Amino acid sequence: MSEHEYNAASPGASRSLTDGVSVQETENQEGIDFSINGNAVSFSGDPEKPLLYVLRNDAGLNGPKFGCGVAQCGSCEVLVDGETVISCTTPVEDVAESEVTTTRGLGTSDDPHPVQEAFIEAQAAQCGYCIHGMIVEAAALLEENPDPSDEEIDDALADNLCRCGTHDEIRTAVNRAAEEMN
Repeated sequence: MSEHEYNAASPGASRSLTDGVSVQETENQEGIDFSINGNAVSFSGDPEKPLLYVLRNDAGLNGPKFGCGVAQCGSCEVLVDGETVISCTTPVEDVAESEVTTTRGLGTSDDPHPVQEAFIEAQAAQCGYCIHGMIVEAAALLEENPDPSDEEIDDALADNLCRCGTHDEIRTAVNRAAEEMN
C-alpha cells in the first residue's frame, strides 16, 4: 500500500462520526484536522485528494455527489465555515482546521433544516442528484439574505444545474424556506 492510499483496510484507528459514518486513519502520517458536521476528524492520506472523495469514500457521506468533476454543476457543493465550496476540485488540505457541513449536518430526517423541509413540501426533487448542492446553496443564501427576491434566488443557484428542469419548484422551495425562517 502506498503512503497515500487511504481505505478501510488501512491499519489504524477508526472514529465513529454519526450513524455508522467513520474516517479511518493510517499509521505514521500527520493528519489534516477538520470537522465534518460537527465531528472532529483527522485525514492522513494524500493532502491533494479532493474533499468530495474524502466525504464520500472515507467518511461515507453520500449527500455530496460527483457530477462533472470540474466545478461546473454544483452537485458536490458543501459549506466550509459557512461558505459554499465546490468539493470536487477542493483539495482536502484546504479545509484544515475548518468546519465542513453537508446536508446531513444541516438537519436530520427527524429534525430537518427549514430548507430541507421546504424542498420536500415543494416536491423540488426529481431524480435528486443535484438536490444536495441546491439545498446547501439555498441554506447559505438564506443565511446571508433572509428575504431574497426570485432574481436573487436564481442568481445564487445559477451554478447549480438541475437536469430534470425543476428550477421553478426549487425557487418555490427557497421562497417557502425563507418564509419559514423569518
